[in-house]
Amino acid sequence: MTESLYEKGLKLFAEIYGDEMAAGANAQVEEGTAFGSEQTRWTMEFTFGSVWARDGLERKLRSCVVLGMLIALRQPDEIKYHTKMGIKNGLSRQELEEIFYTAFPYAGFPAAQTAKVAMLEAFAGMDTAAR
Repeated sequence: MTESLYEKGLKLFAEIYGDEMAAGANAQVEEGTAFGSEQTRWTMEFTFGSVWARDGLERKLRSCVVLGMLIALRQPDEIKYHTKMGIKNGLSRQELEEIFYTAFPYAGFPAAQTAKVAMLEAFAGMDTAAR
């Protein structure tokens, strides 16, 4: 039997964010009554099951691309998640810093400052969790 896009996406999501977070997302989808449960399903099917599961780019490089776009869009919450995801996908803090520096001439100083704050918050959270 072929793995569905949802199953493929949930598996990849668990590899990146952990079994507990994946189980919570899955429970929300299965229950189907929580606000936005369909959005969670679409995230697993499309974002993780279709886009992130593609073979065209390794995950580390895909993380670079996504972070660049999120910096330009000034999305601090998503930058935090994707900073952590980038680490899981093999990016070093030095490489993340270079992504941040590369955003300056293209996204502007205000967007880069928003990213800096979000990335530092993500690093602090990861450091605290590691203790």
